[in-house]
Amino acid sequence: MLKHIQETTDFIQHHVNSSPAIGIILGSGLGGLVKEMKIQHSFKYSEIPHFPVSTVEGHEGRLIFGELAGKQIIAMQGRFHYYEGYSMQEVTFPVRVMQCLGITKLLLSNASGGVNPSFQIGDLMILEDHINLMPDNPLRGKNESKLGPRFPDMGAPYDHELIRLAKEIGSKHGYRVHSGVYAGVSGPTFETRAEYRYLRTIGADAVGMSTVPEVIVARHGNLACFAISIITDLGFPETLSQVTHEEVIRVATQAEVK
Repeated sequence: MLKHIQETTDFIQHHVNSSPAIGIILGSGLGGLVKEMKIQHSFKYSEIPHFPVSTVEGHEGRLIFGELAGKQIIAMQGRFHYYEGYSMQEVTFPVRVMQCLGITKLLLSNASGGVNPSFQIGDLMILEDHINLMPDNPLRGKNESKLGPRFPDMGAPYDHELIRLAKEIGSKHGYRVHSGVYAGVSGPTFETRAEYRYLRTIGADAVGMSTVPEVIVARHGNLACFAISIITDLGFPETLSQVTHEEVIRVATQAEVK
């Protein structure tokens, strides 16, 4: 893995002359943020050595270097998921590369299902913690001490200062911004009524099929993390209706400006 990370990093540094401190992973239907960026270089994932390729609608599949609000950033316009058939190491490989390129903060977004009855479609939820219900862990196997410790602490996976700033910004704009616990599941099926009840019982406020693996690897590498969900559907048994990926993309795209 170290060899692949270094080869990918070398390839990128050969083409890009910048030192981004912030990495951004854009979730389902949320790739439009790149329109706000001053793009300096863009790669299709298929052009990058050892990179997986996005196979899901709503994930453009580009790695973008540029400037956003005066900051040098790397942005993933689309992510990878365990349910696509990739290993957890492949899903999180871009985070390792961003770490090697020098980022110190990782910002993530996703579309998720609301489990908390107080949530409404289109609301935002800042992740304060997560529950990992995925069947594998990206750190399973031989530990590479150059990347991080064998047993990383996950007591505070999301950075308190970044959460404080986000709440302040959300309040200033008058957005409905909650904070809560995200349950990460493997997918690709949406949840049953019993599963939604179970998730609520164990303390989840929202559920999705991403984010948790990337955050585990980022914290393994001592990166500060911030993650936010757009609530694209509701999983309360009394209001549960059929959920489609198309509807998730439509709601995420509408709420993206937030």
